[in-house]
Amino acid sequence: MRGQKTLKALLPLLLVSCSLTAQDRPVDPTWLHRFVPALSEKAIGFASRTCHYRPIFGEGDSDTHILRSISRFGEVSLGAGGACQAVTYAREEEVYFVAEGNCVLQYGDQKFTLRANDFTYIPPGVNHAISNPSQQKSRVVVMGFKIPEKISIAPPLPAPKIVNLDDVREETVDGHPNSVLYKLMLGPRTGTRDAIDLAYVVTSLFLMDFAPGGTNLPHHHETAEEIYLVLDGQGEMAAGSGSDGIEGRYPARPGDAYYFRPNCTVGFYNEDKPGAKAHILAVRSRIPLPDSED
Repeated sequence: MRGQKTLKALLPLLLVSCSLTAQDRPVDPTWLHRFVPALSEKAIGFASRTCHYRPIFGEGDSDTHILRSISRFGEVSLGAGGACQAVTYAREEEVYFVAEGNCVLQYGDQKFTLRANDFTYIPPGVNHAISNPSQQKSRVVVMGFKIPEKISIAPPLPAPKIVNLDDVREETVDGHPNSVLYKLMLGPRTGTRDAIDLAYVVTSLFLMDFAPGGTNLPHHHETAEEIYLVLDGQGEMAAGSGSDGIEGRYPARPGDAYYFRPNCTVGFYNEDKPGAKAHILAVRSRIPLPDSED
C-alpha cells in the first residue's frame, strides 16, 4: 500500500521530467531561411583581408551539419584590388556565379576574365581563386558540393567553360507550368541539355523567370537537396507542409535564400499583378545514399 502511494507521488515528477527532456531535445528543421543582407561575414579557407565571405548555407553557418551534399553556398565580396586566397578541393566541385561587377578567375596557372552574369564550373583538384583588378565592387555567389568517395573523378579540363546568363535561352520544362521560364545553366556530366554539363553531384543549376501570378507548383525531391536565392521580385515561398498536405507559405523578397532538405516541399508563387516579375537562382544536388538499408 505504501509502495502504491509512493509510486503515485513520483508519477507526476516522472512525467514532468520526461516532458522537459523531450522539449529540450533539438530537432533539425526540414528547411532553412536566410536573408542575405543581414548575414555576417565569416573567415573561411579562401577568405582574406580583401576577400569577404558571407556564408548563407554550409561552411561558416551555424546549421552546416544539416546539409549532406552541399559544402558551402555563400557570397564573396571583392572591393577594388581585392583577392581571395587560392584553394584546392580534392573531392569537391564548385560553381561560381558573378552577381555584380567583373573579376578574374585563376584556374591552375591560367587566368580568365569573368563579367556580370557569367557562371563557371570548377572541378575537383584544380587550384583556383578569384580577384578584382577593377575599381568597381564585385560579388560572386560561390557554391560547393561534396563528391562521395565511391565516385570516380576524371582529369579536369585544361580550361574552364565560362557562359554568360544572357546567352542561355529561356524555355519551359516538362512537368512544370508555362508561367515559369527556365535557363538551364549547369547539369551532370551525363547530360546534354544544360549550358555546362560537367558536374558529378549537381543535378541542376538554373534560373527561373516567373510571369505575374506564375508558380512552379510546390513539389519535392526524394534524393536531392535544393537552394533557392531570390534575385528580384517578391511573392510567397512554399516551404514544408502540414499533415493535410497544404504547403506552408512565407513572404519572399530579394535577398531571401531557402535551403530544402530531401522530401521537403518546395515552390514559389509570384505576385499576381500586372508587370510583376520575379527571378530565382536555384541549385539542386544529389545526396549520397546509404550503401545498405538500416
